This record gives sequence, structure tokens and C-alpha cells, in this order.
Amino acid sequence: MQRRAFMKGILGSSMAGLLPVAGCLKSGEHGQAAGGGHAAKRPNIIFLLTDDQRWDSLGCVNPILRTPNIDAMAADGVIFTNAYVTTAICCTSRASFLTGQYARRHGIVDFARQFTDEQLAGTYPMLMKQSGYRVGFVGKYGVGARDLPAASYDFWEGWAGQGKYEGHTDANGQPIHLTRLMGNQSLEFLDSCTARQPFCLSVSFKAPHCQDGDPRQFIYDPQHEAVYKDVTFPLPKTATEADWQRLPEFLKTNNEARARWEVRFSTPEKYQEMVRNYHRLIYGVDAEVGRIRRKLQEKGLADNTLIIFAGDNGFYLGEHGLAGKWYPHEESIRVPLIIYDPRLPQSRRGNRQKAIALNIDLAPTMLHYAGIQAPAAIQGRDLSGLVEGRSVRWREDFFYEHLFEHNAIPKSEGVVGRRYKYVRWIDQKPVYEELYDLQSNPEETINFVNDPGYKEVLAAMRRRYEQLLAQAK
Repeated sequence: MQRRAFMKGILGSSMAGLLPVAGCLKSGEHGQAAGGGHAAKRPNIIFLLTDDQRWDSLGCVNPILRTPNIDAMAADGVIFTNAYVTTAICCTSRASFLTGQYARRHGIVDFARQFTDEQLAGTYPMLMKQSGYRVGFVGKYGVGARDLPAASYDFWEGWAGQGKYEGHTDANGQPIHLTRLMGNQSLEFLDSCTARQPFCLSVSFKAPHCQDGDPRQFIYDPQHEAVYKDVTFPLPKTATEADWQRLPEFLKTNNEARARWEVRFSTPEKYQEMVRNYHRLIYGVDAEVGRIRRKLQEKGLADNTLIIFAGDNGFYLGEHGLAGKWYPHEESIRVPLIIYDPRLPQSRRGNRQKAIALNIDLAPTMLHYAGIQAPAAIQGRDLSGLVEGRSVRWREDFFYEHLFEHNAIPKSEGVVGRRYKYVRWIDQKPVYEELYDLQSNPEETINFVNDPGYKEVLAAMRRRYEQLLAQAK
């Protein structure tokens, strides 16, 4: 009965996932309310993006962890408990955040490609600048390895590539961790802002991404040495040799995620050290979130500043015998997402929103709050209705794609729904398919593709895949 109901609805309610953005104000209406009854004054917006932070790596989700400043935003804002990225790799996901588009449309599927002038003009910061916002960028840009758009921003402290945690100095010439330095740069931008002109600041942290090539991997700020010192992190249920062996043969051969698992998680001692340090990096981000919020209070800007906090993709902490991201397991594609709007009524604060939110939704959401009509090229949807508790027809599934060229990272595509997940490993000949029932098997350890009881579900998911693939272009 449940499967029949699923198939009946899959072509109905789930089609809402790629409906045109509605409800945004036109570009000439900037003096009007942009958030469902909010004051006429356009809000400031701060977008905080972390790198490789999985959805459950916050204290408000996992009580083992310490993220008091981010937790406070969740308590006074809205946390999306089913937030995902449409591609789990830094360059592509960051391009999707900036453009509101799938990889198939914006074309940023590797680290070398960069935006055309036309594409750059269609990113949310440039649209906001054209609309009168003062725009700043701090941190890892992530799109292209050269010709970064520094001159297009009013304030720029961005950089290409992955960056380094060490080797930086503060204004007094003293060594400073990269995360702390980025906090200082963010405060510098805020110090130059006034209530007379709205601003949008994008802060793109490196943390908690590893330091590639360094055996320490997760290089945290030494001042956070004591954090988690006495914590023993539990091993994930699927972090066993049996789970690794359960993967298809092509994933067990020349697998970059397995090679990184060997470096990070192959012994109990390594696992504890790496997981502690990964979360220490997140703790460092949380400290900077606190400093940013205190600066807003000091300058009298807090009451009119939205803060959005998100991750650019998830991260395996040993699940399925893997490390890194890329593949379409929940650990890899599911991310934190918090929208804090100080103008929200008390009744909406602390809401846990279960709707499926995507990285491509953040650009149209920020544009909506700024009173700017989202361009037709944007494929994401404005989340403000969900934040404010309005009745909104919403998606029940979404298209996932990973088109990065790497001989040890197989390409994948598929459909992720509330109950079922359909995956196609498109490099394989013939294409290798997986079907997961997230209700009965949330660990994604049982492939139901060849199960007769799931024959009709599989057929429906294949049809849905073709529909979403066409719409993603």
C-alpha cells in the first residue's frame, strides 16, 4: 500500500521541486517589504559557508558537540533538518550556492573552470550589488583557479584553491590560524558598514576541510587543544570491514575515498584523533560566528541582519569504510542549514523544518529577502515561506549529480526522495543502479534494485530520474 501511494504521488507533489520561483519583489520595488510583512527597510545578509561539514556536526543535532553560538542561532531561527547539496564537491557546490543552478546549467564541474562575465553578473552578490547592496567576500572562493572577481566586490579577502590553516600573521605580526584571520577580516568589513546602506557579506570558511598532503589532516587552532580532549567519539554503525566489503566491486578498486580512509580512520587511534580535530575546526568556526554576532550588536545592526549558516557538502567519518565526500550516501550529501532572521515572530523561532532544502535554494532566498526578482536562469526555490511558516507547495525529491572527472572518483547521478533513493553510476558499462529504502534501511546498506517487491518503485524512480535530468539542464 505504501509503495502504491508513493508511485501515485511521485509525478504529482514532487514536481514542485523545480517550479519557478514565485513571490519575489521586482527590482524596482526595493523599498517595499521583502519578507512577508517585514519592515520596509531591506535587511543586511551574512552568509556563512563551511567546507566539508556534515549535517549532524552541530551541538543542536549531536549533544556530544560544542557549537554554542551556532546553536543559539538555531534556537532563535529555523534549522532545516533535511538540507542537501546537489553535488558533493567544493567547486561545484559553491558555484551552485552562488548561482542557484545545478552543475549541468552552470558548468562548473572541476576546479579550473570559472564563471563567464555573464554568469558572474547573475550570482547573488553581483545582483545585490547592482541593487544597491554593499557586498563583501572573505575566504575560499572555490570557483576557478585564476582571475578571481576581486574588483567586482566592495570588499575582498578571497583566495583561490584550498588555502592553508597555518602561515598567517595578524595586524601585529603574530601567528594566527586561518579561521581566526577570516573572523578578523569579517569584522573589518562590518566595521566599515553603516545602517545607511544594506550589505551582504559572504564568509567562506576552509574549516573543517582537511589540509591536503599534511599528515595531520585537520589542523585546528592550538588555543582549542582542550576541546574534546576527554571525549571518545563513537564509531559509526556502518564503519566496519563488512560495510566496506558490501560496496560494489568497482567502488573497492582505486577509490580515492578509501585511500583517504586509510590515512584518517584505519586504526581506532587515528579515528579518535582525526574526528576530534575535525570537530575542533568546527568549534573554531563557531567562535568566529560568536564574534560576528557580537560585532553586529556593537554596531546596532543586529536587529536588521539575517544570518544564513550552511555547509558546502557532507563528509564521511568512516561510514561504509570511506572518507571524504563525492558519493550520494546521506553522510556525503546532507548538510547543516540554519536561517536566522531577527524579525521572525517568537512562534517561529527554534522551528525544525523538515522540508527538503538544497544549496541551489540559497541564492533565490537571499535575493527574495533583498527585494530582488530572481532571474529565470535560477533553478532553486525561495525558502522564506518555509522559514516564516506559510503554506508552500514544496518538493518531495531532487536530482543529484556528480560529474567531476577523476579516475578514482566514479561519476554518479540519481534521485533523492524522502523515502527512496535511486543512484546511477554512469561510468559503469552497463550503468550500475542502486535503490535504497531510507525508511526501512536508513544506513543504505541494502540495494533493492533486484528485489521483486521493489520492481514498481524502481520503474517509477527511473522515470522520475529522466524527468529531473531533463529539468536540471
